[in-house]
Amino acid sequence: MTFETTDSVTLKIWDRSAIDHTLEAAVHDLSTRANAPKHSIAVTCSGPNTFTVSLSR
Repeated sequence: MTFETTDSVTLKIWDRSAIDHTLEAAVHDLSTRANAPKHSIAVTCSGPNTFTVSLSR
């Protein structure tokens, strides 16, 4: 399950071994799309196995 806006992506990641790689890819994609540096992207755990990657403004 993925929900996207212009400033965030929410992902449900079931495979624990894929969490790091999946979140790193989401951070890279969002920073590229928003033309923002990676350090301006926040990752939060927003539920069980659910992560939100968002632009910190």
